[in-house]
Amino acid sequence: MEATATSPFKIILGSASVARRKILAEMGYEFEIITADIDEKCIRKEKPEELVMALAEAKAEAILQKPPVHDYVKKAEPALLITCDQVVVYEGAVREKPSSEDEARHFLKGYSGGHAATVSSVLVTNLKTGFRKVECDRVEIYFHEIPVDVIEKLIGEGLVLRVAGGLIIEHPLILPYVKEVVGTTDSVMGLPKALTEKLLKEAL
Repeated sequence: MEATATSPFKIILGSASVARRKILAEMGYEFEIITADIDEKCIRKEKPEELVMALAEAKAEAILQKPPVHDYVKKAEPALLITCDQVVVYEGAVREKPSSEDEARHFLKGYSGGHAATVSSVLVTNLKTGFRKVECDRVEIYFHEIPVDVIEKLIGEGLVLRVAGGLIIEHPLILPYVKEVVGTTDSVMGLPKALTEKLLKEAL
């Protein structure tokens, strides 16, 4: 099922994430990007799965209020909106994007020789019919000891400050220290392909 220029449906990705854009393009889809500007800190839930699903819902709601979306609703072809969220779970605690370099350093030192999990949500909304469905995917990641100089290089680069839990397993610096991934890399990067494909099919 490919969304091309002649496709019977349009896709809108409600995310500014470069990794998610890359994954969706790898899946063979063309899409537009409309981002949600929400204060994620306002939404609190106890369970990580509940939190990421609530945040994906809030992002969808915010995007639905934007004028460009109203044009899609009027068109004959269906438009599907994908919104997502992700947190990292470490020793039972939820970790979002690090608020400082010190926090990122603390996060990465914790992963060294240890393990963490990513919990990602995908929500697909059919703008024409109002159909909406959200599901989660969880991946367990085990690490070897990560050298302090590698942690410092990662922080110096700054990318770890922009991702949930400061966790990037596909980065060339961190890759040698990833012991085992139980799940898929695309899910760790923020957009589980199989789940996204499934929800897109259900939404049509």
